[in-house]
Amino acid sequence: MIEYDLLEKIENKLGSVVKVKTLETVRYKDKSYPIIALEMGKSDKSPVFGLFSGVHGIERIGTHLALNYLNSFAEQLQWDETLHEMLNKIRIVSIPIINPVGLDFKKRSNGNNVDLMRDAPQSAEIKTYLPVSGQTLSPALPWYRGLKDDMEIESKAVIEFINSHLKTSEFMMSLDVHSGFGMVDRLWYPYGYSKKKIKDFGLIQKFEQLLNNNISYHVYKLEQQSDSYVIHGDLWDYLYDENLEMNSNIYIPWTLELGSWVWVKKNPRQALSFSGFFNPILPHRYKRTMRRHRSLLDFMIRSTLNYKKWTS
Repeated sequence: MIEYDLLEKIENKLGSVVKVKTLETVRYKDKSYPIIALEMGKSDKSPVFGLFSGVHGIERIGTHLALNYLNSFAEQLQWDETLHEMLNKIRIVSIPIINPVGLDFKKRSNGNNVDLMRDAPQSAEIKTYLPVSGQTLSPALPWYRGLKDDMEIESKAVIEFINSHLKTSEFMMSLDVHSGFGMVDRLWYPYGYSKKKIKDFGLIQKFEQLLNNNISYHVYKLEQQSDSYVIHGDLWDYLYDENLEMNSNIYIPWTLELGSWVWVKKNPRQALSFSGFFNPILPHRYKRTMRRHRSLLDFMIRSTLNYKKWTS
């Protein structure tokens, strides 16, 4: 799989700077797929930034965006001493291929036909829309939530990985990259299952002001996920609520939802392919997407590093 090849090249470039962990191994159709995590930087009590992608296998562009950024970061580390100094103060972690089976077989769900973004146990508190919000009728239908009493191996791997870092840090921010909705790029914060405001809504407002002041004319619409649609079992909602109960630190998970409908609007032929609804097909649009979000990722890392300056 080309994404694993790209990830291996990044690991080789990073060398001793990175710790590579195989969190779990998923088996499907006589093949084994490792879920690989990368860790860079200070390991004790430092702020943490997490970059995640590949929850939905058909949304290939998300994994490519994450891998492209990690590759650029690895290249810059070859000559930029300021990055090495920064890694003495921050921890950067990533799981760029959360759902390797879905990625390999070009499907939204995992090998058990479970939609991993509907897999967590919490249910929506307000009106939902079947089957998009998540359904328990059948794994043969899309947006299947899986078994109520157990989560999928991929979801458990992400949860355990993030919790391991939350336990040793006062502040963590993460970004999970998706596509397949809307005409604009959205930055979603919890909740997807409720209209209630999260406990850290004041920090969301401060971050939005910081973003507006520092990246002029940015393209992102910041909103609570339920402003666009309501879902059951959102993984990041679950992690946010669990952290509130278990830790005294701050965790802010974001989801970057790339506005993929604009790609279809500009190139209607994409609609002839299922993957065309989720990924830019034309080369110049693919390259533009790879470039478009670099400043956001740089900004999120630096705002994580300097969280005490803007959260107080």
